[in-house]
Amino acid sequence: MTPGSVSPREAKKLIEQGAVLIDIRDRAEYLREHIPNARSVPFADIAAGKTVEGANQRPIIFHCQAGMRTTQNADALIKAASPTPVLLMAGGINAWKSDSLPTIEDKKQPLPIMRQVQIVAGTLVLIGVALGYTIDSKLFMLSGFVGAGLLFAGISGWCGMASLLSKMPWNRLRK
Repeated sequence: MTPGSVSPREAKKLIEQGAVLIDIRDRAEYLREHIPNARSVPFADIAAGKTVEGANQRPIIFHCQAGMRTTQNADALIKAASPTPVLLMAGGINAWKSDSLPTIEDKKQPLPIMRQVQIVAGTLVLIGVALGYTIDSKLFMLSGFVGAGLLFAGISGWCGMASLLSKMPWNRLRK
């Protein structure tokens, strides 16, 4: 069974009528920015067997960042919410913000780990190229090393840089 899809504006109306909004992004992403009254139930918890309770058979609307996680995991979301009706918010929180709907933002919370990986990897590649041209061509190997790490992460699903960054003191969630 495929769940229905709703636009952010339709979702807002349904929420006002009692629908439950569930944010399936990681807890850190939720704490950084979320839709008012959305409940955080990370998909990792749902995949581990956590059920999502809907009060009095009100529809449950799931959302993520851009709509991909909810679409790709629709079957698991339906199972977690069963027998409650399930809807997916098209475009996720990005579409919600594009429609100028309000969010609650806490910039004191850390950036998502994958954004940090992109920033660090991009910086290291630029440094490697700049040093390779200005100091010694062997320093191009820094860029090659970062590229190899990203390739490995893409193939294996494990990112050493993300693991390292997640342990950094600035990535402690603030409550």
